[in-house]
Amino acid sequence: METGTTGETDRPEWAGLPGGLLSLRRLLLVVWTVLLTAATALPLGLLAGAGWAALGGIWLLPLVWGWVVLGRNWRSWRYAERADDLLIARGVLWSRETVVPYGRMQLVEVTSGPLERRFGLASVQLHTAAAATDAKIPGLAPEEAERLRDRLTELGEARSAGL
Repeated sequence: METGTTGETDRPEWAGLPGGLLSLRRLLLVVWTVLLTAATALPLGLLAGAGWAALGGIWLLPLVWGWVVLGRNWRSWRYAERADDLLIARGVLWSRETVVPYGRMQLVEVTSGPLERRFGLASVQLHTAAAATDAKIPGLAPEEAERLRDRLTELGEARSAGL
């Protein structure tokens, strides 16, 4: 008697996030680095002299490290629509994969803050009865976010969900 899966397994088709999210996060990193450098260098320059003001450059180390980490984090985000559920995977050191069954979704939201709108981005937030399974897909193109919301809502209703 055979056990296990026979034939081809249903492998999900993963979709990554567009590059706008990475650009936004890197821009914020540069802005904060410039502000911290100025906040460090100006007082040191005025109080201790120009040589000490060079210590403001210490913020370049977190800038370089953050630039690399943001790129790795952005590449780790992906999602896949399957027949019965939505998969969301993310994380570099600690990988997480969230499975949200369509029939368990109660609410699907599309949100976009001022910076996200400026960069042409939107996020999809999925709410379920269990707070631990709420999931979010950040940095999507608004058209993709709306398409995903409509599709998830349709699939949730078809599977007797609380949408």
